Amino acid sequence: MAKTKTTFICQSCGIESAKWQGKCPSCNSWNTFVEEIIQKESKKENWKEDEVGRSSTSKKLNEIEETENQRIITEDAELNRVLGGGIVLGSVILVAGEPGIGKSTLFLQASLQLKNCTTLYISGEESLQQIKLRAERIKIPNEHFYLLTATETQAIFNEVKKIKPQLIIIDSIQTLETQYIESAPGSVSQVRECTAEIVRFAKATNTPVFIIGHITKDGSIAGPKVLEHMVDTVLQFEGDRHYSYRILRTTKNRFGSAHELGIYEMNEGGLRQISNPSEILITQKEDSLSGIAIAATLEGARPLLIETQALVTQSVYGTPQRTSSGFDLRRMQLLLAVLEKRGGFHFGAKDVFLNIAGGIKVEDPAIDLAVLCAILSSYEDKCLPHKICFVGEVGLSGEVRAVNRIEQRIAEAEKLGFEKIVISSFNKLSFTHEYKIDIVKVNKIETLYNMLF
Repeated sequence: MAKTKTTFICQSCGIESAKWQGKCPSCNSWNTFVEEIIQKESKKENWKEDEVGRSSTSKKLNEIEETENQRIITEDAELNRVLGGGIVLGSVILVAGEPGIGKSTLFLQASLQLKNCTTLYISGEESLQQIKLRAERIKIPNEHFYLLTATETQAIFNEVKKIKPQLIIIDSIQTLETQYIESAPGSVSQVRECTAEIVRFAKATNTPVFIIGHITKDGSIAGPKVLEHMVDTVLQFEGDRHYSYRILRTTKNRFGSAHELGIYEMNEGGLRQISNPSEILITQKEDSLSGIAIAATLEGARPLLIETQALVTQSVYGTPQRTSSGFDLRRMQLLLAVLEKRGGFHFGAKDVFLNIAGGIKVEDPAIDLAVLCAILSSYEDKCLPHKICFVGEVGLSGEVRAVNRIEQRIAEAEKLGFEKIVISSFNKLSFTHEYKIDIVKVNKIETLYNMLF
């Protein structure tokens, strides 16, 4: 009788060790090593590769035939955008998000909208009756939609052979298990092996697969880091549970931009697409208020106008507070240092609070100018002029630097009815298009301060 082989695997990063260790040498996590049984036996795939045209011989590039439909275009324009124009055939897409954020609802709704596509929805967490209840709430009939509640990969592939679906959704990868690994479902080795089997199947049969995954406490995808390298696209579904808005963000995409953004609104009938997100990211207010400035930013190919809110108050304690929501705190401290050094403003005894309205996180340096103007507006307690927005990066010497794709930002501001936009004087504009919006160019923050206040 062969001896059972075991190894210790870190549940945080997936590194293997011959013996138990208190601290992981790779990710420095404590008490994450778990003993798992590794069963070595010959693996037989559940499909024949020669039937689906996968060849072990090399071919010239010009000899490879192209398929007619490279992508499946869904009815969800936001999902198409974040995927780079639709679902690529044979791609494996990993979707991660917090529990209860709406991952299952999003992909159940998107698959029900595909009327001419045979879809297999595999759930290891819910029963058929529970999924049926959610589908009735969405109210989208579909005769080509199949449900399966199974956790073993071999049973799933046997069912796939019968139905031959054009799209597969797995909810979730942490519930699947394969007979080739003896550890518990959700462990690092099970998640890695199940994902590897799904990737091999997707590439062999040219079938796109959505894999829904859990996240850890710090917001990263649960399971080994190699999981993100194995798949073609990684999507992050995020949002505050107390707000109705949800954001679908691309973090990796082999077939498109990795900086795209899709925005939804959760309601009783599922998720509604937000075609013009600038309207929800700018607060509708009757009176002019100090500490508010509008920034023109870009998320992938989509221009957005967002509202930056700042509050500057006298510090009660000895050490002034610096709090930022949706914006990098260190970047805000840098801008405060520029204002103190180049503008002569004293923030050493002031508390500064910054918030990006709408609950989104922005990394675009082009919103520096709007953040700076919002801070100055609250500092002086004076409202900024109505219907004005800002775009520009602020350097350490106080200069306003040029940003990319300025014409797209100007066009978005003009479309939303803004009358004036402040940009860097170093930005070059094409003269082929005449803008109705008033374009103001500044080169230093001193010039901007004198113009506004």
